[in-house]
Amino acid sequence: MLRISAAIITYNEERNIARAIESLRCCDEVVVVDSGSTDRTVEIAGKLGARVVENPWPGYAQQKNYAAVQCQHDWILSIDADEALSEALEAEIWQLKKHGPARDAYTMPRMAQYLGKWIQHSGWYPDRKIRLYDRRKAQWEGKYVHESVKPHGTVGELDGNLLHFTCSSLSEHLKTMDRYTTLAAEELVARGRRISWPRLVADPVWTFFRTYLFQRGFLDGVEGLAIAWMAALYNFLKYAKARYMSSSR
Repeated sequence: MLRISAAIITYNEERNIARAIESLRCCDEVVVVDSGSTDRTVEIAGKLGARVVENPWPGYAQQKNYAAVQCQHDWILSIDADEALSEALEAEIWQLKKHGPARDAYTMPRMAQYLGKWIQHSGWYPDRKIRLYDRRKAQWEGKYVHESVKPHGTVGELDGNLLHFTCSSLSEHLKTMDRYTTLAAEELVARGRRISWPRLVADPVWTFFRTYLFQRGFLDGVEGLAIAWMAALYNFLKYAKARYMSSSR
């Protein structure tokens, strides 16, 4: 039977880590790489049977690749601490373990819970991600933000949802957005991208209408409206920060 190692990177995830680990019954080991949590993340993970490794924060992609190296098995199931396998996805992985993989990596749809509601539009679903892969034929890439697995072989699809428990409040979303827009702005500056005033003004407006109308965010109710506004704000902050960083050099 195929053996799979689960890999999770953490920093102060005591609210989420138990749910993530408990959903990984189909895995033969769980490895948690922690970057200096000051809450009970490490304690909870250890009590649930995970092998915890400490490693200073090098960046998202680098930390996830480091986690894959710590695993005993070549097949890696990489999830974030605020994610969990659905029962349907778990069942699919059990079948894959039983019959063996036909591909070198697998994508899975990711469904997000936002402000307590499962989002099925707004450009958030199916949001397919490669999370199950043979580490000999794939690795994480991305220097700043929006890291992803880069496969060097064939890619298959799983149908069960990876559940993503995102922000439970708007204040939490704003706090997260501040961190990610800074990273995104740093990436733009590193690439030498110059942000014009027309783009700073027009792109957030276009983002709102694309998310709310063309990606049918209105079908997600009030939460869809919030997602559209936050998406527009994200782009504005990203570009505004990039302009400020460039002018400060």
